Amino acid sequence: NGAVPGERGKQDKSVKRGNWGNQIEFVLTSVGYAVGLGNVWRFPYLCYRNGGGAFMFPYFIMLVFCGIPLFFMELSFGQFASQGCLGVWRVSPMFKGVGYGMMVVSTYIGIYYNVVVCIAFYYFFVSMTRVLPWTYCSNAWNTQDCAGVLDGNLSSHAALNLTGLLNTTQKRTSPSEEYWRRYVLDLSDDIGNLGEVRLPLLGCLGVSWVVVFLCLIKGVKSSGKVVYFTATFPYVVLTILFVRGITLEGALTGIMYYLTPQWDKILDAKVWGDAASQIFYSLGCAWGGLITMASYNKFHNNCYRDSIIISITNCATSVYAGFVIFSILGFMAKHLGVDVSKVADHGPGLAFVAYPEALTLLPISPLWSILFFFMLILLGLGTQFCLLETLVTAIVDEVGNEWIIRRKTFVTLGVAVAGFLLGVPLTTQAGIYWLLLMDNYAASFSLVVISCIMCVAIMYIYGHRNYFKDIEMMLGFPPPLFFQICWRFISPAIIFFILVFTVIQYRPISYNDYVYPTWAISIGFLMALSSVICIPIYAIYKVCCSEGDTLLERLKNATKASKDWGPALAEHRSGRYAPAFSPSTESHLEVQPLQPEKGRSEVAAASPVQGSNGSAHSQDSRL
Repeated sequence: NGAVPGERGKQDKSVKRGNWGNQIEFVLTSVGYAVGLGNVWRFPYLCYRNGGGAFMFPYFIMLVFCGIPLFFMELSFGQFASQGCLGVWRVSPMFKGVGYGMMVVSTYIGIYYNVVVCIAFYYFFVSMTRVLPWTYCSNAWNTQDCAGVLDGNLSSHAALNLTGLLNTTQKRTSPSEEYWRRYVLDLSDDIGNLGEVRLPLLGCLGVSWVVVFLCLIKGVKSSGKVVYFTATFPYVVLTILFVRGITLEGALTGIMYYLTPQWDKILDAKVWGDAASQIFYSLGCAWGGLITMASYNKFHNNCYRDSIIISITNCATSVYAGFVIFSILGFMAKHLGVDVSKVADHGPGLAFVAYPEALTLLPISPLWSILFFFMLILLGLGTQFCLLETLVTAIVDEVGNEWIIRRKTFVTLGVAVAGFLLGVPLTTQAGIYWLLLMDNYAASFSLVVISCIMCVAIMYIYGHRNYFKDIEMMLGFPPPLFFQICWRFISPAIIFFILVFTVIQYRPISYNDYVYPTWAISIGFLMALSSVICIPIYAIYKVCCSEGDTLLERLKNATKASKDWGPALAEHRSGRYAPAFSPSTESHLEVQPLQPEKGRSEVAAASPVQGSNGSAHSQDSRL
């Protein structure tokens, strides 16, 4: 990783900020960040709704032309400057508002994401029983309309199957749905009617924030060790559930529903829009987390390789999760005598209603339920670690003095306590309405705008040639031509397409039969605007504060890279980043020599430096 053997001080480590213990920690953390709840509860449903196997085609096209290039751009951006989502904007100070926008988005997501984790914690704890509480309709919270899969009045062998029952009553609700709505949430009738705080959920929210804080107590040093478990164990659980799922009767029907291609849908713009949006949101682009995680890498780490590994792992996990979900939904549909489309769902409805109901049909159902919800907890925590670290790193890097660096743990504690307090309203009886409002508005089109402006700022304001040289200095090779074309033309075009698609496809939010009032939707739009508005506000402020007699001069100075932009460690600041040393300096390694060819041949002959990708790093020999 660029350290020169036998030379003191050339360790490629940032003592001040800290680094990952090794490269596996970074890759696992990034996989844990990218692979989240959406991979399990959104992708399989999108795939089934948008033409099954045919959806995979636009999905992987978007991965190649938009997902991987954006992922590589954010990783290389953070790694080169070794700064969080605010510090990297020394590259063009006028655009620092993009960093603030990322922080606002991460704050919103961090608040509601941990509430979802806390509900998974709750289900995990109540699954530790002989009979799952949502198995039968004989509980105090059940209504007359409840019809359980295992109740005497409804079984697969009954003369009247579920289809007939639906035709006669149109009111059948499952015990798992009533447990979710009437017991866990104790749902109120309106988003404005908060009701009381659900104490069991509040307790679980406290547990989830304590877990997140303890795992981040020493920053990346502690979270890097935790991810060995949190990023890998979900795959063990997925495999266990997959093996259990495909051995069930009707599993093949569910999987065929998931995979059977409907090629006519490929010509539908909505399918392409869904594919692009899913790739974009799933990889966590523009949240600030990727820049933050990469900033703790060593300077010469091969982030090009990492970005491809992490992006492909993320998408493969989504496809794999589809098999797990649809095998069990197919079994449930067979048991009920209905079509798979009648039991398919997405979002919280899949995680907390449809899938738990299917699990009640299995022998030893509490075991499968414990495993499933433990997997959801780990998937959620992996993302939550990075969201919290993004905010903490941005604050610590921005203040930047020794005092705050030594007290980083207290900053983490402060952010965690604030996140817990802001999450309390989401544990009330109207909490799920607010959670879905934040999910739909706080992190939707604002992310697309942030990402588009970031691409333009780096490629066209800072300059693509400058950025390609920076990457060559860091990795030892320039970005491949494909990535250069994607960054400059294709990815921004796709991001713009996602933005247009999001606007055209916009429908006011609803939850089951509940339609949100206008004032709630207005709050949603204000949340979305609050992150985007940071960009023009900071740009105007920066232009006003910049030197210059005319507006054009001020603009030029505001967009010009600041003096401290570049590699964080002095030993990496070579070429145009080399400091102007006096002739008496002894450290010839820190200065660009007058005869670079001679210096290069001497150093190369002395000790060829192997990089993490196996190639010799030319920039070490040019110093």
